[in-house]
Amino acid sequence: MTKPTVALLFTLLFASAPAHAAVRVTPAAVSLDSPEASQQLLVTLDTADGTRTAKYEVANPAIAAVDVAGRVTPKSEGKTEVIVKHGTDTIRVPVEVTGLKSPRPVSFEQEVIPILTKASCNSGGCHGKAEGQGGLKFSVFGFDPAADFQALVREGRGRRVLPASPENSLFLMKAAGLSPHGGGRKIDTEGHRYQRLLRWVREGTQFATEKAPAVTALEVEPTQRTLALGGTQQLRVTAIHADGTRRCVTAESEYDSNAATIAGADGRGLVTAGDKPGEAAILVRYMGHVTVCRVTLPRPGVKFTRPAEANFIDKHVWNKLELLGIPPSDLADDAAFLRRVFLDTIGTLPTAAEASAFLADAAPNKREKLIDALLARPEYADLWALKWSDILKVDKDAVTPQGAVAMTRWIRKQIAENRPYDQFAKDIVTAKGSTTAEGPAALFKSLSTPEVAARSISQIFLGVRIECAQCHHHPSEKWAQDDYWALAGMFSGVNRKPLPGGAEAVVWTVGADLGPVPKGKAKPKKGVTPIPANGVPAAPLGADPKEYAPSDDRRKVLADWMTAADNPYFATAIANRLWSHYFGRGLVEPIDDIRATNPASNEPLLAALTAHLRERKYDLRAFTKTLLMSKAYQLSSAAKDGNATDEQNFSHAAVKPMAAEVLLDAVSQVTGAPEKFNGWPEGFRAIQVWDNRMPSYFFRIFGRPVRYSVCECERGTDPSIAQALHLMNSPEIAAKVQARGGAARKLADSDKKPAAIVDELFLAALSRRPTDAERTKLLEAFADGDRRAAVEDVLWAILNSKEFLYNR
Repeated sequence: MTKPTVALLFTLLFASAPAHAAVRVTPAAVSLDSPEASQQLLVTLDTADGTRTAKYEVANPAIAAVDVAGRVTPKSEGKTEVIVKHGTDTIRVPVEVTGLKSPRPVSFEQEVIPILTKASCNSGGCHGKAEGQGGLKFSVFGFDPAADFQALVREGRGRRVLPASPENSLFLMKAAGLSPHGGGRKIDTEGHRYQRLLRWVREGTQFATEKAPAVTALEVEPTQRTLALGGTQQLRVTAIHADGTRRCVTAESEYDSNAATIAGADGRGLVTAGDKPGEAAILVRYMGHVTVCRVTLPRPGVKFTRPAEANFIDKHVWNKLELLGIPPSDLADDAAFLRRVFLDTIGTLPTAAEASAFLADAAPNKREKLIDALLARPEYADLWALKWSDILKVDKDAVTPQGAVAMTRWIRKQIAENRPYDQFAKDIVTAKGSTTAEGPAALFKSLSTPEVAARSISQIFLGVRIECAQCHHHPSEKWAQDDYWALAGMFSGVNRKPLPGGAEAVVWTVGADLGPVPKGKAKPKKGVTPIPANGVPAAPLGADPKEYAPSDDRRKVLADWMTAADNPYFATAIANRLWSHYFGRGLVEPIDDIRATNPASNEPLLAALTAHLRERKYDLRAFTKTLLMSKAYQLSSAAKDGNATDEQNFSHAAVKPMAAEVLLDAVSQVTGAPEKFNGWPEGFRAIQVWDNRMPSYFFRIFGRPVRYSVCECERGTDPSIAQALHLMNSPEIAAKVQARGGAARKLADSDKKPAAIVDELFLAALSRRPTDAERTKLLEAFADGDRRAAVEDVLWAILNSKEFLYNR
């Protein structure tokens, strides 16, 4: 062949081919092999989803049907095509329909359970709750198909299914709304789910079939998508079976968003974007398997000048804001930064003198000097001892008052000495000895069983919630019952023995493998751990089991695994927890729910923070300084055009409510009237009080936790009418404002002019001087000549302002 001929052939074959297709349709071919099968088509443009705007028709409507959303369903056996049109583009998709004349029998385990799950029949709010509903009880999310089959088919003398008259089966009539049903109508009689259930009854209600291999994986298409504000994206979900076959399960899958205000998904897998920029993860769930589609919503056309970077944190935050088109706010002024960093770091307001000195300081590094000073103050240890006592359930009633004192002192000492966090965690997990001696052993009076210890330690130190895997496969993660009981087995040898004087000691005796109650066995009494002969081998989460001698303290192995350099959870969990404390929201929310299906709002940033913490050898003070020195932390809480609706990307500082103890200390400090705690010496502050059961109306209405759980969510932060009325009208607050030796009385009796008094009160409460307008308005209180009443009124007004009550 001559060169000109080759060149001509190349031109004919390739010269007119576009660089890429304007419209893509997946899958390239459709195969439907049962009467209720379906296949979702995806029509993707280069810049958008075209599934809902494309036009569909079937070449031979007798073979198959397609709806306006691109879902193909069978009508009779044979071959045809779906013709997809979008603009000037036309794509033909081959369709083959088989298995209608002699369909494989419906499998209860593989095909009925997903329908019950999709309809929420086996959810915790319906027949899946502990006592069931209306006499019918299913396992939660269908984790025990055999028990569900027994309940539906065998119990009640088989009255729920009627193979002789399938259409009159009670469970079908209730689900379709043809018979009174407390849960309402769940399925449509014309839909594929009803038809599959009907066929299952007609075929004799088989539990499983040899032709229904188990689902081993789940895929979603697309896995990641950038949408315009208000845009849509159809998802297509495919189940992959053990034999390699693939089946479209878009219609049977469940969908959930971790940020519904950014983007949500309906029951057919249509993602709809909201009207504000951000990112959302759409969780897709089917037959115990999960996958995620990441959706990004940028605001188009937004350009801003990147602020300066103090450290790597700023680089990642600015990168994300640029991607989303969200401009950052300006830096907070000195007064706002001063008050924020005091409250965040030591849970204490700066005094008027401290505020005045900082505002007057012209040194360019004064913020760094302040951060260093705060991290060295004793109040830093007081605040974090309080926070860790909440997290570690230092409950006086559970661990005894002596145990609560001992554990609180030990925690505070570790923080004051800046003990590396990995060593701190190891000491807690492996704690032994007297529960009243200074140390963490009292924790195991609160975490009284292996199950409670396992799920609590996992949530605290790994940020992994595994509690629901005790009874069934985790609905949003890979964890199964075996994983739960394997971790519980790491604590199965923890016991307590009595000591002289009524105390107890935590000891390791003999560890045993644990596991769920075997089917057919009686359930154990409440609080008693089942130890079947074929228990699940003990192992850390996701790790391979190993052999242990009965005397081996398995917690040491767990602690080593947990703090190892390659552990995927430990460093990430504490980095996210600290970020949440200082920035008002975790990169992962909730902060102790780290999983693949709940990704961080800024994954590169969280990875960088995790690496930085490891590089710092788990020095939490050094890590905290890195957070506080970032420009991102020092941004103003005042929003600007383009970032007011941003709640997840840290374009401006969060406005945070004060903890009950911090607020009470703030009120006491500003009024100059210290709180007197029952049975405590004068001078103790609320953040120093270890007694979580101390009667206090203030603590109760402002949300101090009773330390019932290890979740920080137990602390109440929502405002209430009771809080507002207490601050405005309570005799306790009035007594502080009017105290004989208090700040208001001293200022009223001083020779300071009214303007200076107002300035002093602003500096003490708000860490700033009043504006001219504020000063002029408040000076009106002094007009009638009652100087004491005027000072008290000004102080009362400041205490009831939002600026005082919130950390901005």
